[in-house]
Amino acid sequence: MSTPFDAPSPAGDPAERDANPQYVLPLVLHLEKADPPARTDALETSARAVLTLLADPRATGDGEWAELVHAWEDARIRKVVRRARGGEWRKAAELPGITVMGGEAEVRVYPPVPLDGWPKELAKLQVSGTDLDDPTPPAAPEPGLPVLWLNPELEMTAGKTMAQTGHAAQLAWWRLDDAERKEWAESGFALAVRTATPAHWAVLTTGDLPLVRDAGFTEIAPGSCTVVADHPALSHPAPTTPVNAPR
Repeated sequence: MSTPFDAPSPAGDPAERDANPQYVLPLVLHLEKADPPARTDALETSARAVLTLLADPRATGDGEWAELVHAWEDARIRKVVRRARGGEWRKAAELPGITVMGGEAEVRVYPPVPLDGWPKELAKLQVSGTDLDDPTPPAAPEPGLPVLWLNPELEMTAGKTMAQTGHAAQLAWWRLDDAERKEWAESGFALAVRTATPAHWAVLTTGDLPLVRDAGFTEIAPGSCTVVADHPALSHPAPTTPVNAPR
């Protein structure tokens, strides 16, 4: 099976990527005031939402979203996370997209849109206000589970971090072959998001695993390393890909 995801499309010259038409992948977190999800649950669900869209038949081959996804990947793989509650969420859920459920988190992902061409139902949603907490520290990830490791030295809002875990999951997806993708998809894209210890982070970033380097347009400095995608199937070297990660 040949898809636009056989290799990272934006792996060329950054100037060339920036010269291409710019698209963004919208993600919306269902966030009610009285019952917010746990932070780690939201981070994991965001990553799974990105993978779910990438694997969807509408986003590959001759699918109705494939042209948009391909154009998005030919530029910077921007992702923006917004929040919605009540009637806003209901209206957002009526637009074409995919809703992915976590333990309590609910994230809807949409096909890419032009950077300045958001649907009005999504454009009015707020980016800020996605600060979440974990009521209890997450347990150690199960052996053999793909893990997206966060940089322990960076502080990012939940919305920013949701975009970053989505980037890391996407970089891992690009590195997998068809059989590995199929296996991951059949598991429901099982994964964990955890913060690495400083010592573990030093090891992770000197290996050959996919590493997200942020463009630095929001919250953190340009070139900051934010997430490493530690998928058990990944062991061969590949270059890292700078990405833009506004919330």
